[in-house]
Amino acid sequence: MAHLPKATSLESPSNDYHILPVTQKQLQYALAIAEKSSVDLPPEARADRRAMSAWIDAHRPRRAPSRFDNYPSSKQVAFAERIARKKRREVPRECFRDRMMMSRWIDSNL
Repeated sequence: MAHLPKATSLESPSNDYHILPVTQKQLQYALAIAEKSSVDLPPEARADRRAMSAWIDAHRPRRAPSRFDNYPSSKQVAFAERIARKKRREVPRECFRDRMMMSRWIDSNL
């Protein structure tokens, strides 16, 4: 049985198939966050897309709460309206001001 020559590190497949490189957009956004908040971007975050995403989530600026945060999304409203048309009924008005109410209405009318 012939022995195959040992592969060099450049030829051998990596065990890091699950590690994806950071995207250019991620890097640009992370650098902007780091600059604005005077925080260092660790090398681990620069090497792995998941690590970069976690770093961005931990350091990105949070927006102020809005009175519309609890409103249903446009996709949720459109879905509810499609259901209402098919069933020939109205979506209750209060559902348009509360995403959980809209979700319950959708679930009960599927």
